[in-house]
Amino acid sequence: MQSVLEQAILQQADRRLSIFDGGLGFPLMVVHRDALEHNVATMAAFAGDHGLELAPHAKTHMSAEIAALQLAAGAWGLSVATPRQAQVVRGFGVDRIMVANQVVDPAGLAWAAAELERDPAFEFLSFADSVAGVDILAGHAGAQPFRVLVELGHEGGRAGCRTLEELLRVAGHVQETPGVELAGVAGYEGALKSADEVRKYLDSLQEAVEYVRVKSPILSVGGSQWFDVIGRELVAAQARILLRSGAYVSHDDGYYRERTPFNRIDGELRPALEVWAHVLSTPEPGLAIVGMGKRDAPFDEGLPIPRRDGVTVVRMQDQHTIVRAAGLKPGDLLAFGISHPCTAFDKWRVLPLVDRDYRVVGTIKTNF
Repeated sequence: MQSVLEQAILQQADRRLSIFDGGLGFPLMVVHRDALEHNVATMAAFAGDHGLELAPHAKTHMSAEIAALQLAAGAWGLSVATPRQAQVVRGFGVDRIMVANQVVDPAGLAWAAAELERDPAFEFLSFADSVAGVDILAGHAGAQPFRVLVELGHEGGRAGCRTLEELLRVAGHVQETPGVELAGVAGYEGALKSADEVRKYLDSLQEAVEYVRVKSPILSVGGSQWFDVIGRELVAAQARILLRSGAYVSHDDGYYRERTPFNRIDGELRPALEVWAHVLSTPEPGLAIVGMGKRDAPFDEGLPIPRRDGVTVVRMQDQHTIVRAAGLKPGDLLAFGISHPCTAFDKWRVLPLVDRDYRVVGTIKTNF
Protein backbone atom coordinates (compact mmCIF):
# COMPACT_ATOMS: atom_id res chain seq x y z
CA MET A 1 0.00 0.00 0.00
CA GLN A 2 1.32 3.45 -0.92
CA SER A 3 1.84 5.93 1.90
CA VAL A 4 0.21 9.34 1.81
CA LEU A 5 3.58 10.90 1.05
CA GLU A 6 4.29 8.50 -1.80
CA GLN A 7 0.88 9.15 -3.35
CA ALA A 8 1.49 12.90 -3.15
CA ILE A 9 4.96 12.61 -4.70
CA LEU A 10 3.67 10.48 -7.56
CA GLN A 11 0.88 12.96 -8.24
CA GLN A 12 3.43 15.78 -8.42
CA ALA A 13 5.60 13.69 -10.76
CA ASP A 14 2.66 12.85 -13.05
CA ARG A 15 1.85 16.54 -13.36
CA ARG A 16 5.52 17.64 -13.58
CA LEU A 17 4.98 19.98 -10.64
CA SER A 18 7.63 21.34 -8.31
CA ILE A 19 7.83 20.61 -4.60
CA PHE A 20 6.69 24.21 -4.02
CA ASP A 21 3.41 23.93 -5.95
CA GLY A 22 1.33 23.00 -2.94
CA GLY A 23 0.90 19.25 -3.23
CA LEU A 24 3.64 18.27 -0.78
CA GLY A 25 4.01 19.10 2.88
CA PHE A 26 7.14 20.06 4.76
CA PRO A 27 9.60 19.14 6.18
CA LEU A 28 10.71 17.26 3.08
CA MET A 29 13.99 15.72 2.06
CA VAL A 30 14.62 15.71 -1.68
CA VAL A 31 17.15 13.93 -3.90
CA HIS A 32 18.69 15.96 -6.72
CA ARG A 33 18.76 13.76 -9.81
CA ASP A 34 21.65 15.53 -11.52
CA ALA A 35 23.90 15.24 -8.47
CA LEU A 36 22.97 11.60 -7.89
CA GLU A 37 23.72 10.60 -11.48
CA HIS A 38 26.91 12.68 -11.53
CA ASN A 39 28.23 10.99 -8.37
CA VAL A 40 27.48 7.49 -9.64
CA ALA A 41 29.26 8.21 -12.94
CA THR A 42 32.19 9.95 -11.23
CA MET A 43 33.01 7.06 -8.91
CA ALA A 44 32.50 4.48 -11.65
CA ALA A 45 35.01 6.38 -13.79
CA PHE A 46 37.50 6.70 -10.92
CA ALA A 47 37.35 2.98 -10.23
CA GLY A 48 37.75 2.10 -13.89
CA ASP A 49 40.69 4.48 -14.33
CA HIS A 50 42.52 2.91 -11.36
CA GLY A 51 41.87 -0.77 -12.01
CA LEU A 52 39.41 -1.05 -9.12
CA GLU A 53 35.91 -2.46 -8.96
CA LEU A 54 33.07 -0.94 -6.99
CA ALA A 55 30.98 -2.94 -4.57
CA PRO A 56 29.06 0.09 -3.25
CA HIS A 57 27.89 -0.10 0.33
CA ALA A 58 24.11 -0.19 0.09
CA LYS A 59 23.67 0.47 3.83
CA THR A 60 23.91 4.14 2.90
CA HIS A 61 20.69 4.21 0.89
CA MET A 62 18.99 0.76 0.88
CA SER A 63 17.20 1.85 -2.28
CA ALA A 64 16.42 -0.30 -5.30
CA GLU A 65 16.43 2.76 -7.57
CA ILE A 66 19.89 3.86 -6.48
CA ALA A 67 21.22 0.31 -6.54
CA ALA A 68 20.05 0.00 -10.15
CA LEU A 69 21.98 3.14 -11.10
CA GLN A 70 25.15 1.81 -9.47
CA LEU A 71 24.87 -1.59 -11.10
CA ALA A 72 24.11 -0.07 -14.50
CA ALA A 73 27.31 1.98 -14.13
CA GLY A 74 29.32 -1.22 -13.80
CA ALA A 75 29.37 -2.05 -10.09
CA TRP A 76 30.57 -5.59 -9.27
CA GLY A 77 27.67 -6.03 -6.85
CA LEU A 78 26.61 -4.48 -3.56
CA SER A 79 28.05 -4.47 -0.05
CA VAL A 80 25.87 -4.57 3.05
CA ALA A 81 26.45 -4.69 6.79
CA THR A 82 24.00 -7.38 7.92
CA PRO A 83 22.28 -10.51 6.63
CA ARG A 84 18.95 -8.70 6.85
CA GLN A 85 20.28 -6.01 4.51
CA ALA A 86 21.56 -8.78 2.25
CA GLN A 87 18.05 -10.21 2.04
CA VAL A 88 16.68 -6.79 1.10
CA VAL A 89 19.18 -6.09 -1.68
CA ARG A 90 18.82 -9.64 -2.96
CA GLY A 91 15.19 -8.65 -3.45
CA PHE A 92 16.46 -5.85 -5.72
CA GLY A 93 17.72 -8.56 -8.06
CA VAL A 94 21.38 -8.29 -7.04
CA ASP A 95 23.43 -11.38 -7.91
CA ARG A 96 26.60 -10.52 -5.97
CA ILE A 97 26.46 -9.49 -2.32
CA MET A 98 29.26 -8.92 0.16
CA VAL A 99 28.39 -8.73 3.84
CA ALA A 100 31.25 -6.52 5.01
CA ASN A 101 31.07 -7.86 8.53
CA GLN A 102 31.45 -10.91 10.73
CA VAL A 103 28.26 -12.95 10.31
CA VAL A 104 27.17 -15.02 13.32
CA ASP A 105 23.37 -14.74 13.12
CA PRO A 106 21.81 -18.20 12.66
CA ALA A 107 18.71 -16.91 10.86
CA GLY A 108 20.78 -14.86 8.44
CA LEU A 109 23.14 -17.72 7.73
CA ALA A 110 20.23 -20.10 7.19
CA TRP A 111 18.81 -17.69 4.61
CA ALA A 112 22.18 -17.34 2.86
CA ALA A 113 22.73 -21.11 2.75
CA ALA A 114 19.27 -21.66 1.30
CA GLU A 115 19.74 -18.91 -1.28
CA LEU A 116 23.08 -20.34 -2.39
CA GLU A 117 21.49 -23.75 -2.81
CA ARG A 118 18.48 -22.33 -4.66
CA ASP A 119 20.60 -20.30 -7.08
CA PRO A 120 24.13 -21.65 -7.77
CA ALA A 121 24.94 -18.46 -9.71
CA PHE A 122 24.42 -16.32 -6.60
CA GLU A 123 27.69 -14.97 -5.11
CA PHE A 124 27.77 -14.35 -1.37
CA LEU A 125 30.84 -13.18 0.55
CA SER A 126 31.31 -12.41 4.23
CA PHE A 127 34.18 -11.61 6.61
CA ALA A 128 35.82 -13.63 9.37
CA ASP A 129 38.49 -12.61 11.88
CA SER A 130 38.54 -15.58 14.27
CA VAL A 131 38.53 -19.36 14.32
CA ALA A 132 35.28 -19.18 16.29
CA GLY A 133 33.69 -17.04 13.60
CA VAL A 134 34.80 -19.47 10.89
CA ASP A 135 33.31 -22.37 12.83
CA ILE A 136 29.97 -20.55 13.09
CA LEU A 137 29.91 -20.06 9.33
CA ALA A 138 30.86 -23.67 8.68
CA GLY A 139 28.24 -24.93 11.10
CA HIS A 140 25.46 -23.24 9.13
CA ALA A 141 26.70 -23.99 5.62
CA GLY A 142 24.56 -25.94 3.20
CA ALA A 143 25.52 -27.73 0.02
CA GLN A 144 27.45 -24.68 -1.18
CA PRO A 145 30.32 -23.46 1.07
CA PHE A 146 30.37 -19.92 2.41
CA ARG A 147 33.08 -17.86 0.69
CA VAL A 148 35.11 -15.97 3.27
CA LEU A 149 37.35 -12.91 3.26
CA VAL A 150 39.65 -12.97 6.27
CA GLU A 151 39.71 -9.48 7.74
CA LEU A 152 42.88 -7.70 8.81
CA GLY A 153 42.26 -4.84 11.20
CA HIS A 154 44.56 -2.36 12.90
CA GLU A 155 45.20 -1.19 16.43
CA GLY A 156 42.29 0.85 17.73
CA GLY A 157 40.09 -0.17 14.80
CA ARG A 158 36.89 -2.17 14.82
CA ALA A 159 36.90 -5.84 13.76
CA GLY A 160 39.74 -7.67 12.05
CA CYS A 161 42.76 -9.74 13.03
CA ARG A 162 45.35 -7.50 14.66
CA THR A 163 48.43 -9.22 13.25
CA LEU A 164 49.42 -10.98 10.06
CA GLU A 165 50.18 -14.11 12.05
CA GLU A 166 46.67 -14.15 13.47
CA LEU A 167 45.17 -13.63 10.01
CA LEU A 168 47.19 -16.52 8.57
CA ARG A 169 46.02 -18.76 11.40
CA VAL A 170 42.38 -17.90 10.63
CA ALA A 171 42.96 -18.27 6.89
CA GLY A 172 44.54 -21.68 7.44
CA HIS A 173 41.56 -22.75 9.50
CA VAL A 174 39.23 -21.70 6.66
CA GLN A 175 41.20 -23.80 4.20
CA GLU A 176 41.05 -26.84 6.49
CA THR A 177 37.35 -26.57 7.37
CA PRO A 178 34.50 -28.04 5.27
CA GLY A 179 31.65 -25.64 4.60
CA VAL A 180 33.82 -22.55 4.07
CA GLU A 181 36.08 -21.45 1.24
CA LEU A 182 38.81 -18.81 1.36
CA ALA A 183 38.21 -16.03 -1.19
CA GLY A 184 40.76 -13.45 -0.07
CA VAL A 185 41.38 -10.64 2.38
CA ALA A 186 39.38 -7.64 3.59
CA GLY A 187 40.14 -4.50 5.53
CA TYR A 188 38.76 -1.12 6.54
CA GLU A 189 41.00 1.94 6.46
CA GLY A 190 38.34 4.60 7.08
CA ALA A 191 39.19 5.15 10.76
CA LEU A 192 42.84 5.97 10.07
CA LYS A 193 43.80 9.61 10.38
CA SER A 194 46.58 10.18 7.85
CA ALA A 195 47.67 9.10 4.39
CA ASP A 196 50.86 7.62 5.87
CA GLU A 197 48.83 5.41 8.21
CA VAL A 198 46.63 4.32 5.32
CA ARG A 199 49.62 3.48 3.12
CA LYS A 200 51.19 1.39 5.88
CA TYR A 201 47.93 -0.45 6.43
CA LEU A 202 47.43 -1.09 2.71
CA ASP A 203 50.95 -2.54 2.58
CA SER A 204 49.90 -4.98 5.31
CA LEU A 205 46.80 -5.96 3.34
CA GLN A 206 48.86 -6.62 0.22
CA GLU A 207 51.29 -8.72 2.22
CA ALA A 208 48.38 -10.71 3.63
CA VAL A 209 47.05 -11.39 0.11
CA GLU A 210 50.45 -12.70 -0.94
CA TYR A 211 50.66 -15.05 2.04
CA VAL A 212 47.19 -16.58 1.80
CA ARG A 213 47.98 -18.03 -1.64
CA VAL A 214 44.46 -18.06 -3.05
CA LYS A 215 43.87 -18.38 -6.77
CA SER A 216 42.41 -15.09 -8.12
CA PRO A 217 42.14 -13.54 -4.62
CA ILE A 218 39.82 -10.70 -3.71
CA LEU A 219 41.07 -7.75 -1.66
CA SER A 220 38.25 -5.57 -0.36
CA VAL A 221 38.74 -2.16 1.27
CA GLY A 222 36.46 0.64 2.47
CA GLY A 223 37.13 3.63 0.29
CA SER A 224 34.95 6.62 1.13
CA GLN A 225 37.68 8.84 2.63
CA TRP A 226 40.90 7.42 1.17
CA PHE A 227 40.08 6.05 -2.28
CA ASP A 228 42.76 8.26 -3.84
CA VAL A 229 45.45 6.60 -1.70
CA ILE A 230 43.93 3.18 -2.42
CA GLY A 231 43.99 3.89 -6.16
CA ARG A 232 47.70 4.71 -6.02
CA GLU A 233 48.89 2.11 -3.53
CA LEU A 234 47.00 -0.95 -4.75
CA VAL A 235 47.61 -0.43 -8.46
CA ALA A 236 50.09 -3.34 -8.53
CA ALA A 237 48.27 -5.61 -6.10
CA GLN A 238 47.90 -9.18 -7.34
CA ALA A 239 44.22 -9.29 -6.46
CA ARG A 240 40.79 -8.19 -7.54
CA ILE A 241 40.25 -4.95 -5.62
CA LEU A 242 36.67 -4.37 -4.45
CA LEU A 243 36.06 -0.86 -3.15
CA ARG A 244 33.11 -0.61 -0.75
CA SER A 245 32.55 3.16 -0.93
CA GLY A 246 28.97 4.06 -0.03
CA ALA A 247 28.49 7.69 1.00
CA TYR A 248 29.76 9.00 -2.35
CA VAL A 249 26.40 8.31 -3.99
CA SER A 250 24.72 11.31 -2.37
CA HIS A 251 27.76 13.00 -0.82
CA ASP A 252 26.87 15.79 1.67
CA ASP A 253 27.52 19.37 2.76
CA GLY A 254 29.34 18.45 5.97
CA TYR A 255 31.26 15.36 7.02
CA TYR A 256 32.14 14.02 3.58
CA ARG A 257 32.45 17.44 1.96
CA GLU A 258 35.39 17.98 4.33
CA ARG A 259 36.85 14.49 3.89
CA THR A 260 36.34 13.49 0.26
CA PRO A 261 39.55 12.60 -1.60
CA PHE A 262 38.36 14.94 -4.35
CA ASN A 263 39.66 17.72 -2.11
CA ARG A 264 43.12 16.33 -2.99
CA ILE A 265 42.68 15.14 -6.58
CA ASP A 266 40.84 16.30 -9.69
CA GLY A 267 37.12 15.69 -9.74
CA GLU A 268 34.15 16.41 -7.52
CA LEU A 269 31.16 14.89 -5.84
CA ARG A 270 27.98 16.92 -5.44
CA PRO A 271 25.55 16.97 -2.52
CA ALA A 272 22.36 15.25 -3.64
CA LEU A 273 20.28 15.51 -0.45
CA GLU A 274 18.51 18.62 0.78
CA VAL A 275 15.84 19.23 3.42
CA TRP A 276 13.23 21.97 3.16
CA ALA A 277 11.27 23.12 6.21
CA HIS A 278 9.09 26.01 7.37
CA VAL A 279 9.87 28.53 10.03
CA LEU A 280 7.21 27.85 12.66
CA SER A 281 7.91 30.55 15.21
CA THR A 282 10.12 33.58 15.92
CA PRO A 283 9.63 33.87 19.68
CA GLU A 284 12.61 36.19 20.31
CA PRO A 285 14.53 38.67 18.18
CA GLY A 286 17.11 36.76 16.14
CA LEU A 287 15.72 33.35 17.15
CA ALA A 288 13.60 31.08 14.97
CA ILE A 289 12.09 27.63 15.38
CA VAL A 290 12.13 25.51 12.22
CA GLY A 291 9.84 22.53 11.68
CA MET A 292 12.63 20.02 11.06
CA GLY A 293 14.12 17.79 13.72
CA LYS A 294 16.16 14.69 14.46
CA ARG A 295 13.44 12.57 12.89
CA ASP A 296 13.93 14.38 9.57
CA ALA A 297 17.66 15.04 9.18
CA PRO A 298 20.92 13.51 10.48
CA PHE A 299 22.72 14.98 13.47
CA ASP A 300 25.31 12.36 14.46
CA GLU A 301 28.21 13.72 12.36
CA GLY A 302 27.31 17.40 12.33
CA LEU A 303 24.15 19.47 12.27
CA PRO A 304 22.30 20.44 9.07
CA ILE A 305 23.90 23.22 7.04
CA PRO A 306 21.65 26.20 6.21
CA ARG A 307 21.57 27.19 2.56
CA ARG A 308 20.66 30.80 3.45
CA ASP A 309 23.41 33.21 4.52
CA GLY A 310 23.10 34.52 8.05
CA VAL A 311 21.33 31.44 9.42
CA THR A 312 23.08 29.38 12.10
CA VAL A 313 21.78 26.09 13.48
CA VAL A 314 22.00 26.10 17.28
CA ARG A 315 20.59 22.69 18.14
CA MET A 316 18.07 20.06 17.07
CA GLN A 317 15.20 18.45 18.90
CA ASP A 318 12.89 15.61 17.86
CA GLN A 319 10.70 17.76 15.60
CA HIS A 320 12.33 21.20 15.79
CA THR A 321 15.56 22.94 14.87
CA ILE A 322 16.54 26.12 16.66
CA VAL A 323 18.36 28.65 14.50
CA ARG A 324 19.81 32.11 14.95
CA ALA A 325 18.95 34.52 12.15
CA ALA A 326 17.59 37.99 11.55
CA GLY A 327 14.54 38.80 9.46
CA LEU A 328 12.83 35.41 9.43
CA LYS A 329 9.08 35.12 9.90
CA PRO A 330 6.63 32.23 10.35
CA GLY A 331 5.91 30.51 7.05
CA ASP A 332 9.32 31.15 5.49
CA LEU A 333 10.81 28.09 3.79
CA LEU A 334 14.45 27.29 4.49
CA ALA A 335 16.72 24.78 2.77
CA PHE A 336 19.39 22.76 4.58
CA GLY A 337 22.17 20.55 3.39
CA ILE A 338 22.92 17.47 5.46
CA SER A 339 25.98 15.94 7.07
CA HIS A 340 26.46 12.15 6.90
CA PRO A 341 24.12 10.53 4.34
CA CYS A 342 24.21 7.12 6.05
CA THR A 343 21.89 8.47 8.75
CA ALA A 344 19.82 10.61 6.38
CA PHE A 345 18.25 8.09 4.01
CA ASP A 346 17.00 5.92 6.88
CA LYS A 347 14.71 8.69 8.13
CA TRP A 348 12.57 8.58 4.98
CA ARG A 349 10.75 5.70 3.28
CA VAL A 350 10.15 7.64 0.09
CA LEU A 351 11.81 10.80 -1.24
CA PRO A 352 11.01 12.91 -4.29
CA LEU A 353 13.62 12.85 -7.04
CA VAL A 354 13.82 16.40 -8.43
CA ASP A 355 15.34 18.16 -11.40
CA ARG A 356 17.20 21.48 -11.31
CA ASP A 357 13.92 23.38 -11.09
CA TYR A 358 12.68 21.20 -8.22
CA ARG A 359 10.12 19.53 -10.46
CA VAL A 360 9.37 16.04 -9.22
CA VAL A 361 10.61 13.50 -11.76
CA GLY A 362 10.39 10.29 -9.75
CA THR A 363 10.75 8.65 -6.36
CA ILE A 364 13.55 7.12 -4.34
CA LYS A 365 12.26 4.48 -1.93
CA THR A 366 14.28 3.16 0.99
CA ASN A 367 14.02 -0.25 2.61
CA PHE A 368 15.43 -0.01 6.12
